[in-house]
Amino acid sequence: MLRRQFVSGAAALSAVAPSSVQAQAWPTGRVSIIVPFPAGAATDITGRVVAERLGQMWGRAVVIDNRGGGNGLPAAEAAAKARPDGHTIFLTSAMTQAVNPALYDKLPYDPVADFEPITRFGTSPFVVLVRADSPIKTLADLTALLKAEPGKHNFGAGALPARIASELYRQLAGVDALYIGYKSNPQAFPDLLNGQLTFMVIDTINGKLQIDRGAMRGLAVTLPQREPRLAQVPSAAEAGLPDFQIWTWTGFYAPKGTPGELVARLNRDIVAACQDPQVLARLDTMGSTPSTTSPEEFAAFTRAEIARWGGIIRRGNIKLE
Repeated sequence: MLRRQFVSGAAALSAVAPSSVQAQAWPTGRVSIIVPFPAGAATDITGRVVAERLGQMWGRAVVIDNRGGGNGLPAAEAAAKARPDGHTIFLTSAMTQAVNPALYDKLPYDPVADFEPITRFGTSPFVVLVRADSPIKTLADLTALLKAEPGKHNFGAGALPARIASELYRQLAGVDALYIGYKSNPQAFPDLLNGQLTFMVIDTINGKLQIDRGAMRGLAVTLPQREPRLAQVPSAAEAGLPDFQIWTWTGFYAPKGTPGELVARLNRDIVAACQDPQVLARLDTMGSTPSTTSPEEFAAFTRAEIARWGGIIRRGNIKLE
């Protein structure tokens, strides 16, 4: 009788516990974090800080796999098709998960069906930049110049959310400027400094780095109020363009089919890494504060962002060239 009960109990455990056992044993090797941007982009910079802490927690190598280009399509497709065993995860932005669906008739991945949301990482508004020695002192100055010399000035971006934020400014201000594309936002900085670009609208993480270095001047952040870490830069409302409100975000996903217990483990550990005091201090110097979520909250957030960015793109009639 005792033997029969033991066997039955063991059978029951084996029926319910495989994924729990997998989550406990994980990771068994190197963990790769695919990032759809080149090294030096905001998502790459902040992601490396968290990856370093995760490597310490897991006792395994955690590497950033930069796959920039193609508006994130190749990176997202690779992440979607990776083995769902937790050894490949995707740190991405609104570009692949919310912007691309509104710009492409067909994607090689589904931002909802092909991924298991783990947690949001953070959100970031944009900042309008000119070079530090530019005679342009305010957003109103920039708007006046572009209106006075239509079609004679360029702006640049290396990521779709920044491009769309730039186009939104152009439309709201009623100005005419020419777009130049780059593989990443940092790759456009030399052209802004040498005068080939008149302005940029980029994420505040990269923007703050340039402002703090004294290389560039911030004209406005795309929020109704000031960004505390860029307190010297007016809000869009203060700068005279109150409807210029737009922000982007980053988050972690796993391939569809990753066991629920493993997604929960990833969520728990990534959130803990983001809340580590040393990580928080390093991210703070970059102008980034994590805003983590549960997997369920991040799934709902993703769906809402697809609708929000789709509305911005449709209302602005923004199309890929």
